[in-house]
Amino acid sequence: MISFIPGGKRVDSCKDGKSLRNTSLSQSYLHIPNFSKDDVGDYNCHSPYKGGSVDVVINLNVTVPPKLLIWLERKGNWSVVVCKAERGNPAANISWSPVGNSSFDKTLDSQGLYTVESRLVLPKGADANNLSCVIKHPCLEEELFLQDGKKGEVPWLIILFVVIISILLVGCLFVAQKQLGILRRCQRSDSDLSTSKSQTTEDVEEVEPYASYIQRVNSIYNSSAVLYT
Repeated sequence: MISFIPGGKRVDSCKDGKSLRNTSLSQSYLHIPNFSKDDVGDYNCHSPYKGGSVDVVINLNVTVPPKLLIWLERKGNWSVVVCKAERGNPAANISWSPVGNSSFDKTLDSQGLYTVESRLVLPKGADANNLSCVIKHPCLEEELFLQDGKKGEVPWLIILFVVIISILLVGCLFVAQKQLGILRRCQRSDSDLSTSKSQTTEDVEEVEPYASYIQRVNSIYNSSAVLYT
């Protein structure tokens, strides 16, 4: 019990964090922090005044929309359509259109959420595409068809296709980078060879061959020397 008496006296026998608070208009309300399934239940509000009292019972519950799934299974020579409303509160209601040979199973997990599963055996020759699963819940009312597949899940075939494409793209990028590196090295080698040839040509042009001839004349007759270049 949690109570507040005018004059400042407070009583709290719950000891779980709940508290009575007042709004700016002096209206009292119960504050529940960290709400969980343990807080679900009936709450009795008793408010006395000079002329009498007011008693109100408030039922507090949690509504959780379920996850909807539908798929087809093969059981020997039979086909079974499975429709599931997973982890919702309260438990969803499942029906089939058209009505057939179906079974239902309901489970409750540790968090207080219900999973309802219905299986319908298809008669031989029946077209599963004309079959629908109708799910009713306080949060929704939806009709599922087999072609909808598993809602909220990606088919494994699509995942496999995406993985293969990703591997091929990575391989192509690796080969392209490798070829680009080889091409760059070849261009660098050609550039170095061209530069080397250019330098060799310049060296050859700078060094011009020359010849010299010195004629000596008998100094007795002529003391001059002639230099030919």
